[in-house]
Amino acid sequence: MGRVLLTIIVPLLLPTALYVGWRLTLGRTAPVPPVSLWVAAAALAIASLALILANTDFSRPREGRYVPPYVKNGDIVPGHVEPDAGASAR
Repeated sequence: MGRVLLTIIVPLLLPTALYVGWRLTLGRTAPVPPVSLWVAAAALAIASLALILANTDFSRPREGRYVPPYVKNGDIVPGHVEPDAGASAR
């Protein structure tokens, strides 16, 4: 939970908390320029697009059976895809 808090939650909430703190200390005396709303909307759109693209798998479809990493004779064998017996006949 600590790693999730430090790597995900804090970076997402810290800018908002700083902005809210700044607005509360200055009150309504500091005007917000209208361009900042467009910048915030653009930043939200770019962040959303980055999250969608980071979650998309563009690789070719893999046929076969995935074998997770395992230990064999004291060595770590990395995970790999073994082809199906019927896949080589295609």
